[in-house]
Amino acid sequence: MSLTVKLDSWHSKFTQNNYLQILTAFTRCLLALGFIPPSIPKIRHIHFTSLPDDNPVGHYFNALYATGFYYDFIGWMQLIAGILLLLPQTAHLGALLFFPIIINIVVLTFSVGFQGTWLIALLMAIAGFYLLAWEYDRLKPLLLNVRSEKSNILNHEKWFLPMAFTLGSILLLLMMIGLGIANLHKAPVVKLIPLIAGGALFGLIVYWHHLKMKTGRADKSNPA
Repeated sequence: MSLTVKLDSWHSKFTQNNYLQILTAFTRCLLALGFIPPSIPKIRHIHFTSLPDDNPVGHYFNALYATGFYYDFIGWMQLIAGILLLLPQTAHLGALLFFPIIINIVVLTFSVGFQGTWLIALLMAIAGFYLLAWEYDRLKPLLLNVRSEKSNILNHEKWFLPMAFTLGSILLLLMMIGLGIANLHKAPVVKLIPLIAGGALFGLIVYWHHLKMKTGRADKSNPA
């Protein structure tokens, strides 16, 4: 029996359990509640905390508040994730959006030194991972469907791309020098050579990526 068949069977039994269904509904609503109210002050561009700058947490939030519309943007993302979680039809999208946001918050709470908050954020992250597992069947195409056809490599692509990107880097440098960007007009020519070589290297990387990438229609993989 393939791994995908086993996962499908386990997930089907998992999601058909009435108690787990109630737990999932509760978890979605709880996480939405944890995101929606805190999003409102950010959207309205109101200070999230009154702690002074000499406090690491206060310093962080004061700096975040000073970023302007980025502060509002975080609030909107939290609000959207919360609303998506509340709606059964879009709960899988809500889980996808919620998880990276809460992981970022977990890392932040450890890094800045939030007292007690790190535990709440960590529990929310675990709950978010549970919701992703619940949505396995709707997210499976992103994980287990693969393309099998090889890419079509153009004639002389291996040499053309490095040359093209080398020329592009030279033109870009000339433009930046002409505009006085990053004081490149004051830099000696020797220091510009690595930047030009970087263009050739980038071209090789693009060629390698094209060579290894798969194309065509994604089909379900059947790992043993």
